Amino acid sequence: MELEGTIKNIGNTNGAFSIHDNRHSVLEHKPVYLTNLGDAVTEVIKWFESNQSKYPLSAIGHRVIQGGPKHRLPEVITNELLEILLQQVYLAPNHLPAEINTIITFKTAFKKAIQVACFDTLFHNNMPAYAKDYPLPAKYTNKGLTKYGFHGLSYEYIMKKLARKVPHLKRQKIIIAHLGNGASMVAVKNGIGVETTMGISPLGGLVMGTRPGDLDPGAILFLLKEGNLLYEELDRLLSNESGLKAIGGTNDVQRLLTDEHQNPEAKAALALFCYSAKKFIGALASAIGGLDMLVFTGGIGENSATMRERICMNMEFLGIKLHKQSNYNNDEIISSTSAKVQIRVLPTDEEWIIAHHSKKFIDNY
Repeated sequence: MELEGTIKNIGNTNGAFSIHDNRHSVLEHKPVYLTNLGDAVTEVIKWFESNQSKYPLSAIGHRVIQGGPKHRLPEVITNELLEILLQQVYLAPNHLPAEINTIITFKTAFKKAIQVACFDTLFHNNMPAYAKDYPLPAKYTNKGLTKYGFHGLSYEYIMKKLARKVPHLKRQKIIIAHLGNGASMVAVKNGIGVETTMGISPLGGLVMGTRPGDLDPGAILFLLKEGNLLYEELDRLLSNESGLKAIGGTNDVQRLLTDEHQNPEAKAALALFCYSAKKFIGALASAIGGLDMLVFTGGIGENSATMRERICMNMEFLGIKLHKQSNYNNDEIISSTSAKVQIRVLPTDEEWIIAHHSKKFIDNY
């Protein structure tokens, strides 16, 4: 990549905007106070407008969480596609509105650049019907109620990276654990994602930073009836007030690790996260008939040796056994030499995948 940049702590007074090139030279680094995503987008646009002579934009790739059942492959964003996405906001109400607004803002600022949508659901497109269909009446499935799965851009990148490292990759039975504030796992067999933990939304599956993961449907009915919650209140509870935050008071795993010796709630939150991860590793291994490789990625998966160790603890019955020193050295391969399952730690790069897909449209447009 030519450039990489980040905006951190949107909505907080300690925000920061930084850009560096592929030689790691800092091109921009400054404190900023940006109240929301729209302000952050404006800040990025201003930088590119000021530097367009050196860094002209031919295409702009966008991560789009969800395009419904008919839109999964990367495609050029037209007014027609935007209308379709607007009609499908109900499938991802916490993500699509902001993504659509971001696309429109970039289209307005860079009228000559190709805008490309890269859908986070593509990797899971080939899940078998028995894995993706909910046992509900067909009239709901016809409206788009199905298991889409997410973090697909991350999984696509990891598989591309593994393909350069692992001979006969398609013969491997693999679980990739994308663990961060949002967390999911995917089971890969014959090179294809055949099961994943998230469903129609990013709320399900693993316990996450502020999301509950899987809930008994009766728990939702309980909240609606006994809590007298409106739809918007229920959405806010499940999206922003659940998971680690509900149990431990914060969704910051590093803070929970620091506090767990004095704070039983922090300890309980971490135990729940690791239990949830163990449970889904076992379930996904069953779904693909065994396990050859477990890959950790995402903010927690890449950076927390402690959490990796706890997740892998007492999993020898599946062939999972860490090499403790390799794990704490943050080596790429952290499994014991005697383990049947190879355990890897790989940084993900969703932005690279988006750039990779977008470049194809420049070449062929």
